[in-house]
Amino acid sequence: MHELGPEPNFNESMYFNFVDPGQSVSGFFRLGNRANEGTAEMTACLYLPEGPVAFMFRRAETTSNDAFDAGGMRFDVLEPFISLRVSYSGPVLILDDPWRLSDPGTAFRHSPTADAEVELAFTGCSPPVGGEPDEPREGPGEEFARGHYEQLVEATGSVTVGPDKWVVSGLGLRDHSWGPRYWQAPWYYRWLTGNFGSDFGFMGSHIARRHGDGLRSGFVWRHGTLHMCDDVRLRTTEEGRDRTHRTLELVLRSGSQRWAVTGRVQAMVPLRNRRTAPDGTSLVTRISEGLTRWETEDGHIGYGLAEYLDQIVDGTPVGAGLD
Repeated sequence: MHELGPEPNFNESMYFNFVDPGQSVSGFFRLGNRANEGTAEMTACLYLPEGPVAFMFRRAETTSNDAFDAGGMRFDVLEPFISLRVSYSGPVLILDDPWRLSDPGTAFRHSPTADAEVELAFTGCSPPVGGEPDEPREGPGEEFARGHYEQLVEATGSVTVGPDKWVVSGLGLRDHSWGPRYWQAPWYYRWLTGNFGSDFGFMGSHIARRHGDGLRSGFVWRHGTLHMCDDVRLRTTEEGRDRTHRTLELVLRSGSQRWAVTGRVQAMVPLRNRRTAPDGTSLVTRISEGLTRWETEDGHIGYGLAEYLDQIVDGTPVGAGLD
């Protein structure tokens, strides 16, 4: 954990995702401490077999940044970058149609619930990538994370939702970030994660600014070697009136090396963040979480999350049609 900064919107968060294709169970978990605001954001999302999603979001009271422990969820670092534990005990919404979350108030009032228990051990399977730069990369008002690193991981343990229990053995990615954060700071971003096992995995990112292309970055883990990407290019096919991502063509480059993968979203969870600006304007951000099946040019299969964040202006995601 890092020293709590003076910024009103100081956030320290950790996030984990995993996919177990054998059990058809996947998910992600996040805790974000916003101690200067007196809250911690807790998100648990589980993609279950045959299509339903188990979901919970809470703002729990907190006044410190001493640990990730809020809203029934806890993260423990047993050995840094080697062994971590995620646990959750509490209720979840059962959503046969995850698109109900586009109106979260209605979804929380009218969806059935079940008790959930999650106990997962995450083990690092690549070096961590990132850190805290010496000089800020973001201008005033565009801060999203002062420091940030990511790491490919393996996940083992159990997931229980209501009467059903799955023993999990999957692959995923974790990240850890700290510093000032408003979800409205990026104009839009695309954050793409994929894990194929011990020989291949990646993260690709495009953070767009309101004026200018923004930052394209990422990494590829290939045969035990880490390659930092100097370019990331993406082509998205959208669907529906909400214009969410459905198929993806991703190219990552590091110097003269190139890796291309195609992705197909298998399940979509639309999340929303809303904040009131100082002038009283309501700012709305959509964060679309697509469980994605990836395939390399030579036919290898992997899985991960494709997270698309967009500011919503006049009812339209600002990054629609732009990659």
